[in-house]
Amino acid sequence: MTATDIEFAGSIPGLYDRYMGPMVFEPYAKVVAERARALRPARILETAAGTGIVTAAMHAALPEAAIVATDLNQAMLDVAAGRIRSDKVRFRQADALSLPFGDASFDLVVCQFGVMFFPDKVAANAEARRVLRPGGRYLLVIWDRVERNAATQIVGEAVAQMFPANAASFYERLPFRYHDPAVIEHDLLAAGFNDIEFETVELRSRASSAREAAIGFCQGTPMRAEIEKCGPDALERATDCAADALRRFEGPEGLDAPMAAHVVTATK
Repeated sequence: MTATDIEFAGSIPGLYDRYMGPMVFEPYAKVVAERARALRPARILETAAGTGIVTAAMHAALPEAAIVATDLNQAMLDVAAGRIRSDKVRFRQADALSLPFGDASFDLVVCQFGVMFFPDKVAANAEARRVLRPGGRYLLVIWDRVERNAATQIVGEAVAQMFPANAASFYERLPFRYHDPAVIEHDLLAAGFNDIEFETVELRSRASSAREAAIGFCQGTPMRAEIEKCGPDALERATDCAADALRRFEGPEGLDAPMAAHVVTATK
């Protein structure tokens, strides 16, 4: 079990799904589902599936496709299994760097906002390629730089200023360091892919309120573990601080901030 696996435990999976899901993951899940539908795959593998947000979107778009959704963290998959009940969808705990599937088993491999966390990205890409049939697609969604994801940037800065001695730890928890298309392409080429397409997609990050967004960022992500190390009341203080910072994006209809991510398609 890895540190990340431990950190997505307890109440975090539920908070992640409730607050982070609608705010930052569901908008891109719709993009993934649309692109998956256009490819018409019969067999889909999802890595780093989390709480099943993308899984559900793909199942709705492709109800006859067989989907296997995997994640390293069983607690996240337990939430996902409660979201989707279908004989077309299976959930399995698995490491994206060592997939328990045979060669050429899938038409499409999908990974939304997961590759940034993989300790060996080339190995994970190579495993995705291995389990793809010839001509199969590997569809990735990867955050663009943090400056183009305003709500996350503001929260990271606000919390880091509260706890300056731990500032580096908070920024390490922000999954925006793997944003350079040249680096991403290099890692896909190193894994054996040679037909790679990039598109940077700008969407909106929305929540009912700045407070709910702050709960998501501070209490429903791995950043929570770093905050809690700062004292018994640190989590509530950090949430309040993040909510104050996020109010610049709050209007009559709630929080609305820009976000951007790369949608990458690699063909075997």
